Amino acid sequence: MSLLDVAPIIEQMLLISENVSDLNFSTGQKPQVEISGTLYPASPLGLGTLTSFQTEMIAMSLLRDNSEAASQLARLGTADLSWSLPARCRFRVNIFQQRGSFSIVMRVIPHEIPSFESLRVPPQLKDVCELRNGLVLLTGPTGSGKSSTLAAVIDQINNTKSYHIVTIEDPIEFLHSHKKSTINQREVGSDTKDFASALRAALRQAPKVILVGEMRDLETAEIALEAAETGHLVLSTLHTIDASKTVDRIIGLYPKNEEKIIRTRLAQTFRYIVSQRLIPKGDGKGRIAAVEIMKSNPRTREYIEKGESDGKTLLDAIRDGGIDGMQDFDSVIRDFIQKELVTLEDGLSYATNKNNLLLQLK
Repeated sequence: MSLLDVAPIIEQMLLISENVSDLNFSTGQKPQVEISGTLYPASPLGLGTLTSFQTEMIAMSLLRDNSEAASQLARLGTADLSWSLPARCRFRVNIFQQRGSFSIVMRVIPHEIPSFESLRVPPQLKDVCELRNGLVLLTGPTGSGKSSTLAAVIDQINNTKSYHIVTIEDPIEFLHSHKKSTINQREVGSDTKDFASALRAALRQAPKVILVGEMRDLETAEIALEAAETGHLVLSTLHTIDASKTVDRIIGLYPKNEEKIIRTRLAQTFRYIVSQRLIPKGDGKGRIAAVEIMKSNPRTREYIEKGESDGKTLLDAIRDGGIDGMQDFDSVIRDFIQKELVTLEDGLSYATNKNNLLLQLK
């Protein structure tokens, strides 16, 4: 295998199904494609079980024009980059070392920016596009569709508002073109050193909307909060499973003695915390997004500021907030099960409180 022929391998793997979400190359395994959350072996161009030499060749081929990512891999043993198959699609790539060899995971990023309709997310998420300022967080485990939902939000703003939008991503995923808005997309590593310095610079670039790929550390969280407090609409993601864990994660970034101040600031600046879980569809054709939505209202602000207690949890506020467009995971999943969109077994395995959901269904 020379360094040159990784493109035909990837093209063949993409032909297996139109629902391929990830490609996986690991030593001692055949190349694999992930479809609806399950890995399947593939033999593109007759490739069998991969040797460590072959995975290294694939890694080097992907890194060929990216010296920044190559030095990151040498330094840290892992590298993030974007890679494109011309005229076909782009990939978010992670290359990492394990037991002395390289493994590669490639997430497929479609060329078309998804719409709210194609993602089948709740229509009330369009309200996010009308916000003037504040913090909107999308949360969920890796691969739960956060980037796609954020791309749909940005695209909707781009179609309807004449704003300056700055995105800071690692790496850039969906490529947005200027429509009504002007969009500048900056990639960590090639366009800027890190999230925090790019975010600090963004405050001087007069944007109305700032998208921060991920709130990874205290510095990024602090500048994002400041930006939201000073009249910007800030969109970002966190790897947390629901609203209360998201609040805990942000507060946990700060020193203990600042908890009270941070709770107050977060309560005043947050507008939405949206959490996603992708559940396999009952008919086996793809997955459907279960979306929990927490919106800022007097009750959710109070529970963030004063902390949760018995009978006063954010989940209680979400359950009672239907009139404000809020919805909790278990009600959404119950609805999916009743409409036979997902199986009982799958629905329960993604529920927040399995036993409660079972009781409700009975």
